[in-house]
Amino acid sequence: MASSNVKVKHGTRPPWVGLAAAVWVQMAAGNAYTFPLYSPALKSVLGYDQRQLAMLGVANDIGENFGVIAGVLCNSLPPWLVLLVGAAFCFLGFGTLWLAVSRTVLGMPYWLLWIALAIGTNSNAWFVTAVLVTNMRNFPLRRGVVAGLLKGYVGLSAALFTQIFSGVLHHSPESLLLLLAVGLPLVCVATMYYVRPCKPATGAGGEEEDSMQDSHFAFAQLASVVLGAYLVGTTVLGNVVKLSDATSYALFSVTVLLLLAPLAIPVKMTLFRKKKPAPETEPVVVVAAEEEPLLVPTSDAPPAADEEAETVPVLLAEGEGAVVKRKRRPHRGEDFEFTEALVKADFWLLWVGYFIGVGTGVTVLNNLAQIGAAAGIADTTVLLSLFGLGNFLGRLGGGAITEKFVRSMLLVPRPIWMAVTQVILAAAYLCLAYALGPGAVYACAAVIGVCYGAQFAVMIPTTSELFGLKNFGLFYNLMAVANPLGAVLFSEELAGRLYDEEAERQRRPGHGPHACFGPECFRVTFVVLAGCCALGTAVSLILSARIRPVYRALYGGGSFRLPNSAQQH
Repeated sequence: MASSNVKVKHGTRPPWVGLAAAVWVQMAAGNAYTFPLYSPALKSVLGYDQRQLAMLGVANDIGENFGVIAGVLCNSLPPWLVLLVGAAFCFLGFGTLWLAVSRTVLGMPYWLLWIALAIGTNSNAWFVTAVLVTNMRNFPLRRGVVAGLLKGYVGLSAALFTQIFSGVLHHSPESLLLLLAVGLPLVCVATMYYVRPCKPATGAGGEEEDSMQDSHFAFAQLASVVLGAYLVGTTVLGNVVKLSDATSYALFSVTVLLLLAPLAIPVKMTLFRKKKPAPETEPVVVVAAEEEPLLVPTSDAPPAADEEAETVPVLLAEGEGAVVKRKRRPHRGEDFEFTEALVKADFWLLWVGYFIGVGTGVTVLNNLAQIGAAAGIADTTVLLSLFGLGNFLGRLGGGAITEKFVRSMLLVPRPIWMAVTQVILAAAYLCLAYALGPGAVYACAAVIGVCYGAQFAVMIPTTSELFGLKNFGLFYNLMAVANPLGAVLFSEELAGRLYDEEAERQRRPGHGPHACFGPECFRVTFVVLAGCCALGTAVSLILSARIRPVYRALYGGGSFRLPNSAQQH
């Protein structure tokens, strides 16, 4: 998206139009969350066993999180083309699944459906990369808020698809797959023109413009919270009372209106245009990377007194080939290339901290039904709702809170909040290990959901602040690999194995499929997860201490100092 062929839209309204369009794309990017809704149909219609279904779940996770290709291409392709590729993947992948489940085409091999599911959910990586990279560049001064808001909408998509599946599609897996194959690509095609690079606001409007931008983001956040509460409320209502078709359609119409709420911002800006102030005699300072690096390494010595006098001879020598110019390596906060970031300790400290946070959190998510059953909870849908709502609030609130404190007098580095949430995670895991009961499980599910969602809200803006926006799409997708990797190591290898061993110990001869009950099922797992979070806390604190000068340079003096390199993409 940094390609010189991409036209940059000017004006104050286009970025907000793009943000409103991105909301719809982000809801479409949650299509991987629909797997539990149509997977029973795959099992019954196609005759798959539980192991084959579990392997399809692996394809679902791999496709959703493999975004390296999208991250590489987002710098050379315009956003609309990245979205178009995602729409094509969505159509091909879910269209193939629809052909199989609807029995339009019979006898499809298992391997073909596995690949089709991976392709369909891989559309998420293209959708998220396009809108996240574009909006982070359009709002470089509000990276935390933008990241939390957009990732929060992805978290809400599960509740949205559940509402559509139960209220509008009458629990029809075939209709759901057709919606995923045709409806979602149409949504992306309809909105892709508006998701485009815009000239970023760099605070040139002064405090009044900053205040207006803050109020606009506050409205967008409030709209998302109202949408989340509404979706949870309608889901609970649908489970308690049997709703008529007319009522279900009316409730869904309100959902559509709430999804359109962010569009009120550019509409308001159009109806109530702000008069342009007279140009100030003293322009706002935008620090160029060449004039004043965002971070001067401690190893760099101050320039010698006679350095300026030697400049001309050195330049002449360079022109004659006598001196070979050494390429200056970027400092923290400037734009890094892929290989330059991989050799930095900051990159791996952030990755390890994020890996531990999301890896342990997704372990609880993947095993929530078994955890609830072990504690004596028969219906685990409430647990899933609590975790999902907490996940949304963690993403949204994490972005807003870190943005608030990073701009305060304390200049709190964002990874501090990763450390704080992992301390809370460790406490929650120990609570589940030694005080497993229905009340503790309900409370911990919500708390873990909040802390899990906060990891995303911290990682995304921190990555852009340390390594720049030029290759942000690639770095973001490299960080995202931590999620499925954590699921494999912590959920499959650790929790799954220990659960099966304890269940086998409890199993009586002649009984049916083995299940595990009691605190022993996950006690060792939770203790190990708590220990990992202690390690993650230490890693995040070390990273925070290392990069504190970055935040002093970026946000010192109460205003964000944007390097020229970050404005050009």
